[in-house]
Amino acid sequence: MRVIAGKYKGRQLRTVADLSVRPATSRVKSSVFNILQNRVDWGESLVLDLFAGSGSLGIEALSRGARRVVFVENSKRAVEYLKQNVALIDASSECEIVAADVFEYLARPRALFDVVFADPPYDFEVLKRLPAMVFQSGVVSPEGYLIIEHPQELHFEQSLLCEEAVVRKYGRTVVTFFQSRLEGRP
Repeated sequence: MRVIAGKYKGRQLRTVADLSVRPATSRVKSSVFNILQNRVDWGESLVLDLFAGSGSLGIEALSRGARRVVFVENSKRAVEYLKQNVALIDASSECEIVAADVFEYLARPRALFDVVFADPPYDFEVLKRLPAMVFQSGVVSPEGYLIIEHPQELHFEQSLLCEEAVVRKYGRTVVTFFQSRLEGRP
């Protein structure tokens, strides 16, 4: 797994050897960042990487100029690899690694984020409600995006807080971009 663009392009990232962590493929990652390219000012952006695993998505955002990334991961093994990957790119001053359950973090958010990545396990029991839960926590800025990678057979519950803005399919994998439903949003 490599960083695909930006100042860390080509850096090889480490991940857990078993399949307990499922990093985004290069194809999916490339597409996600192509979609965000004209929607996000990376130099000013704050990024939250939920279910971070190895940190592949957040590190890609840093490589493209994100100002700061907060990684949230509860697997101790994945956190060790995440720490190694942040050290590999020498970006510890631009990162915060939170070794905690995602919902514990969302219960006490500390900032508004321009981009929130969520790549949870596909069998995650509350996956259908995840967009509403993330927007209800208040972590997504009014103009921000929540991007969730999920299986194609999943259909999210409707929410008054957010709406699907972009949906892309890659075989059995789907990436859905959500935005706030708040009036006045551009």
